Amino acid sequence: MKVAIFSTQSYDRLYLDRYKEGSQLELTYFDAALDEHTAGLTQGFEAVCIFVNDRVDLETANIISANGVRAVVLRCAGFNNVDVAAAHERGVKVLRVPAYSPQAVAEHTVALILTLNRKTHKAYNRVREHNFSLERMMGFNLYGKTVGVIGTGQIGAAFCRIMLGFGCTVIAYDPLPSPALKVQGVTYVPLEELLRTSDIISLHCPLTPATHHLINKEGFDMMKNGVMLINTSRGAVIQTRDAVQALKSEKLGYLGIDVYEQEENLFFRDLSERIVPDDLIARLMAFPNVLITAHQGFFTKEALQQIAVTTIKNLNDVALGTTSQNEILPESKVYR
Repeated sequence: MKVAIFSTQSYDRLYLDRYKEGSQLELTYFDAALDEHTAGLTQGFEAVCIFVNDRVDLETANIISANGVRAVVLRCAGFNNVDVAAAHERGVKVLRVPAYSPQAVAEHTVALILTLNRKTHKAYNRVREHNFSLERMMGFNLYGKTVGVIGTGQIGAAFCRIMLGFGCTVIAYDPLPSPALKVQGVTYVPLEELLRTSDIISLHCPLTPATHHLINKEGFDMMKNGVMLINTSRGAVIQTRDAVQALKSEKLGYLGIDVYEQEENLFFRDLSERIVPDDLIARLMAFPNVLITAHQGFFTKEALQQIAVTTIKNLNDVALGTTSQNEILPESKVYR
């Protein structure tokens, strides 16, 4: 089966080629993202493989289905960038990697918290310039702080367990509370209570109509002054313009994000020699209490291995006509 792989980096090629051995898959790699402008590249392919910044909307689904594509296989868990109903109506299956390494994202979340709090990124730069002063480097103990977790699927659950290990009080909001996490010491509360009482808030929910701009001006107004907000889920869960205002008013004391609402125009690219026309991210980077990483929370050897293994299996299932538990049906709304 011929497969067009979009938005590829060197590491995608390395891992997918390694785990396709022994299969009948013919993989062709494209640097470009898949959307209605690049969908013509799918001519002659039976399946496409995409990542978080590719877009399979109605128009793209029309083009790829007309070109003979019969499956869209995601190299990620989230599928908010795919019009699943449109694909399904055109006979195009959609499959995903439901879980690869929850620990990878959870651990990166903790890295953002510790870096923002103890200012290790600033300390690194200072010491390299022979500045050994501790002025303006003070942090706070995580022990005893209240950490609010929004979304307790596999990643959120892994993060909860880590923060319990730090001696934090962990509260959570999720429409489907986890009995196991309750036993381990996590307390589920209404969203408004979580926003009001947390010292640190970490987002681990999928992007759905219900969670789009979940954290907005109204939410920021409920939070404690100086709260730390971390987002390693999807960028549009936060209303970025409202976050900028919360930073300006000092309501928001720290912001750490591994995702960004307009990241498809920025992330996974080297733009170091270009003018970046995104005024919002430029404004965010101007704040000394903001830390941005470029969607690298998933980026560990273990996660890339699992993504490649599951992706190749999904593609083989499509080639053989085998039913897969990783297929996304139109009624699917969220992942956990």
